[in-house]
Amino acid sequence: MKQQKFSILLSCVPSLSRYRALTLILTFLLYTSFHLSRKPISIVKHVAVHCCCYGMFLLVNEEPCKNIFFDVSDKSNYKQLLGAMDYSFLCAYAVGMYLSGIIGERLPIRLYLTVGMLTSGLFTCLFGLGYVYNIHSLGFYVFVQVANGLVQTTGWPSVVTCIGNWFGKGRRGLIMGLWNSHTSVGNILGSLIAGYWVSSNWGLSFIVPGLIIAAMGVVCFLFLIERDVCVPVQPVLVVKSESKPTAISFTGALRIPGVIEFSLCLLFAKLVSYTFLFWLPLYITKAAHLDAKKAGDLSTLFDVGGIVGGILAGVISDKLGKRATTCAVMLLLAAPTLYGFSMISQLGLGPTTGMLLVCGGLVNGPYSLITTAVSADLGTHKSLKGNAKALSTVTAIIDGTGSVGQYHWSADLKDYIAILKLPKYRNTI
Repeated sequence: MKQQKFSILLSCVPSLSRYRALTLILTFLLYTSFHLSRKPISIVKHVAVHCCCYGMFLLVNEEPCKNIFFDVSDKSNYKQLLGAMDYSFLCAYAVGMYLSGIIGERLPIRLYLTVGMLTSGLFTCLFGLGYVYNIHSLGFYVFVQVANGLVQTTGWPSVVTCIGNWFGKGRRGLIMGLWNSHTSVGNILGSLIAGYWVSSNWGLSFIVPGLIIAAMGVVCFLFLIERDVCVPVQPVLVVKSESKPTAISFTGALRIPGVIEFSLCLLFAKLVSYTFLFWLPLYITKAAHLDAKKAGDLSTLFDVGGIVGGILAGVISDKLGKRATTCAVMLLLAAPTLYGFSMISQLGLGPTTGMLLVCGGLVNGPYSLITTAVSADLGTHKSLKGNAKALSTVTAIIDGTGSVGQYHWSADLKDYIAILKLPKYRNTI
């Protein structure tokens, strides 16, 4: 009987490897499309600021100002209007993430993720249609951002749960470090796509990413396999009947050792990462006096550094078996590096390029490690006694706490960026 069972499992190995590779590649592409659809707002902001600050002196022509988010004839509160769109998305995302993990634990991942991607594509396209239909209503854009923030929360808990179901702890840091580069790849592609149309038809900067994530939602529905499908097809004698594992509660997930500590750690790492995501292109346009397209292209270097940092953090943590120590060291190194960036960015394009790469690696390395390998480790912690129905909830708690940090920090940074437009401050910051 043992020999027969062994031969069945052995025959499954080739197909198991193929399914793992398929799941890894597919979830990579799925979450790349999530970040690709979030990035355009940071690029298109420049058009709004330029219209309000400089009136007729546009980078290319007057067309972009005709259908901007709000009526540029009233320039007194444009900073608050731009900030409101960021806050609405980030607040909805932070709150929705806690709920998303609990819901996702109780629904089929494939269907849950598909619905989230299709609706996210819809709301991203709606934002771009504001250009087409000349909509200047703040309420419309805030509603779209809130709705999009909520449905975007379906992505992260779902893809991490899929990867956790397919891959064990052995080389999880390296595998997830490579896999998590989808965040940076999505940001880079989103910047390039949005930058292509930002000065001529900013509506397409949203519509094209919206169509891409919706199309990937269809791919998800057709091809995503949630967990190991390699099971014996022959009848197996059941000696003892065991109840199916039940989804863990929110408070139960909080009691898993390390969940609260790593959640608080991510709060600070994510607030820095998303500050760069939403505001770096605008900062570059004001500090380096570049146009929107060049600033968007340059900002992708932060994400390139993030790819290397994520892989490096995964490899080191696998070798040492100390994920917390790896995160702590990289974050401690990131603090003086970020401070140095604010000064070195004034010295020219070369030093700025180098600092963006280093900052991206040190900030996104721990961010990547905590949201992937650490979340998967905690979601399958030994205290759960084999119950894998905690992955989605644990992932959502950790990422949701990080989103709370990014929301509050974005509010403070808005005022800092705003003063960059004043000539008397440009040489002092």
